[in-house]
Amino acid sequence: MPPPSTGIRLVPLAESHLEAVADLVEDPAVQRFTRVPSPPPADFARTWLERYERARLDGTREVFAIEDTVTGAFLGIAVLPRIDRESATAELGYMVAPAARGRGIATAALRQLAEWSFTETGLERLELMISVLNEPSKRVAERCGFTYEGALRSCFLKPGVREDIELWSRLPSDPAPG
Repeated sequence: MPPPSTGIRLVPLAESHLEAVADLVEDPAVQRFTRVPSPPPADFARTWLERYERARLDGTREVFAIEDTVTGAFLGIAVLPRIDRESATAELGYMVAPAARGRGIATAALRQLAEWSFTETGLERLELMISVLNEPSKRVAERCGFTYEGALRSCFLKPGVREDIELWSRLPSDPAPG
């Protein structure tokens, strides 16, 4: 588990987080800019957690809850939705609860997630896939030392949704952010 910094910690997502995750996936911005179905099925949080728990065992996915270090409050999630061990590459992502946005939570979480990915898993390339319209997420990527690589046109996001996305990456040899 990544060490706490900036008032947050990442902990493995667990059953105790399901109600907060169910609320988070109802957020219009989460539905708009992530692969969360719109609208999400009633059991989405549970089935999503079960899918990640199975994938955690074979090392192909990982998910953490973002918690406040003082109160323990749920602030969002940080994910590795795709880990390719052969190429030592992973896609990273994050979702911050609406009430926690604008406080640097996404930046702190992504920094911790990237550090964990490099040090604990030996990954050599981290990727972010960000909608060309998601300006706040692009600012988070920049603050966390990710490099913009280009736009991918008409990518599949989820059934019925194709859009242009930006590819951002970070390598262990890149300068430390901030």
